[in-house]
Parts: sequence; C-alpha cells; structure tokens
Amino acid sequence: MTRTRTPGTTPRTTRPASDRLRPDVTDRDHSRGPVDAAVTLVEYGDYQCPYCRRLEPELQQVIQDDGKVRWLRKDWPVLGPVSVVAACITMKCKFQDKYDKAHDAMMGVNSKLTEPRIDELLAAAGIDVDRAKRDLATNAKVIDGILKRNNEQAEALGFRGTPSFIVGKFRVPGVLTMAQFEQVIADARKAKASN
Repeated sequence: MTRTRTPGTTPRTTRPASDRLRPDVTDRDHSRGPVDAAVTLVEYGDYQCPYCRRLEPELQQVIQDDGKVRWLRKDWPVLGPVSVVAACITMKCKFQDKYDKAHDAMMGVNSKLTEPRIDELLAAAGIDVDRAKRDLATNAKVIDGILKRNNEQAEALGFRGTPSFIVGKFRVPGVLTMAQFEQVIADARKAKASN
C-alpha cells in the first residue's frame, strides 16, 4: 500500500487492485501513449466533472514528461444525462479519427455542458457533428454496452466518483498533484519490475 496526501486533506490509501478487478482493455477503449508501456494509467472520468477538467493538463504533462506511460480513458458519466450525451458522442468521434480533438474540446471548457454547447465545441474542433450523431444512433447498443461495462468496473473497484484511476496495479480514487502522480507511476513501475 502507498499512502498519498493532497495538501490540505487527510491521507488516502492507494491500494493494489486485485487481479479480478483490473479493468479490461479492448480496442474500443481510447488510449494515448505507447501500447507496450511499462505502466498503464486507466482514468474513469466524466466530461462534466470540474476536478477531471482541472486535472487534465497536469495529467497529460506527467504522461508526456514520463514518455513510458499509456493513458487509457474510460468514460464514466455519473453526473447526469448530459454527461452521458458527452461521453457517447465523444466515443463516436473515434470513427472520424478525432477522439482526441473531441476529448480535448470537452475537457477544455470551464462551463457546464449542454447538448447545444457540446455541438458547438465539437464543431469548433473540426468534427462533423451530424456524422457523429449518425454514428451514435447506428452504434447505440455498442456504446450503451461500453458505458455499462465501465460503470460495473468502476463500482467493482469501489470508486465513488470522478476522477478515479488505476495506475499499474494501484487503485487511486480522486485527484492527485503532479508530484503524486509521478510517485504512483514510479511505484507502479517498481511493483511491475518486482513481479
């Protein structure tokens, strides 16, 4: 177990995730970074979560600076119906090879999302919104299945809100600083090397 502490809060425990609770990864999940990275960081997030948005630039910086971490995003829309819409349409942007642009547009906004605002953000990012909506309608069952799987995984891991992470074999509920992410990544790398 690794103890972590966010300034001004009580320490949290980062626990190893048991093998049966490790999130499965499929080609439907979106990732950045090397596929064969020594450490995989799995994020369960919601596009309406202000903590997810605030953390995003720092998390991307840590991953970029390290260069040997694979970041995998699991959409877990827990903050209402608009969160579900944002997650679903962003996943469909993958068919246009524009998931990253859609994700970055959703995470870069500082206001509450609405369906019209989602359309504006995607269009401004160069995404064919009408096509994304058609892809969404065509693949609704698949997307619903992915969101159901993500929710089941997050609940099985004991997560209660977003953002929540699996870093290597460690369960990390909540927001960490850049230094804390660097430390948990180092711990995950060390744990993998000792296996």
